[in-house]
Amino acid sequence: MLELQQLTKRFNRKAAIDEISLTLKQGEIVGLLGPNGAGKTTLIRIINRIIEPDSGTIRFKGDLMQQKHLAFIGYLPEERGLYKNMTVEAHAHFLGALRGMTKKDVNTALDYWLNKFDCQSWRKKRIEELSKGMAQKVQFICTVLHEPDLLILDEPFSGFDPVNVELIKQELVEMKAKGKTILISTHNMRSVEEICDRVILINQSKKILEGRVSQLQESLKTGEYAVKFRGTMIAFVNALWTGFELIDKEILGDDRYIARVKMRGDSSFEDLLKVLIGQVKIEAAWEVLPSMHEVFIQAVNNEQKVEA
Repeated sequence: MLELQQLTKRFNRKAAIDEISLTLKQGEIVGLLGPNGAGKTTLIRIINRIIEPDSGTIRFKGDLMQQKHLAFIGYLPEERGLYKNMTVEAHAHFLGALRGMTKKDVNTALDYWLNKFDCQSWRKKRIEELSKGMAQKVQFICTVLHEPDLLILDEPFSGFDPVNVELIKQELVEMKAKGKTILISTHNMRSVEEICDRVILINQSKKILEGRVSQLQESLKTGEYAVKFRGTMIAFVNALWTGFELIDKEILGDDRYIARVKMRGDSSFEDLLKVLIGQVKIEAAWEVLPSMHEVFIQAVNNEQKVEA
């Protein structure tokens, strides 16, 4: 769907992005991660032809990116920009026209999305009459009104309450199922874990990490397991003996705990379950994988050590 090759952009001789290459495939959700100032927004603006790169190429569906291709892209910028005196309907017609939509097509699409989000009563309201969350939802609707093949979202969950965050995530997953490609720049690591197929991490203008979420978590796991059980902590620790090490514990109350243990030597997960059965009542047990927040922090810290 989209291929970037060796993109570079400098401002006052300082690299905002430095020889970044990446590929987005049809029907996937990709998370674009990085600390503030890493270059994420600059990269997104270049894709949308808001600014031009100093060097490098962008291909959309195999062709060199041109202005005409923007009709197939939906862009939600981090800086929300709705005209406060315009009504929701007028705004939709204005932005729809910029994407080449007819008034009839805009009305049809707007009816669909307002009904889907249960907000038909907003149609004639001015933007200034809406709450921040309502305005955010309107801007999302205007972003997808023309059914873009590629959706680029810069901090799409900012300003939404938890209920609406889940609603937007559900919509994105449905769009992916229809073959849409979605690039999300966000600091919401939980959402990245839940809906992204791959992540691309950039830091100090360079791409430093890329891969599937599960692969990145797997590569940084530390061999820890968690066990939720009912019983006494003394019985649990005695059962571990020398094959396992207790790392941490959480008291849930009523003789219930969650304990984190690390394997020693050749001990396996199966061995852990065998020594515990009969000593405590196991309610659940699972391998502890690093969160995307932990992956993010470790990757950035490693990069900073390399630079030093």
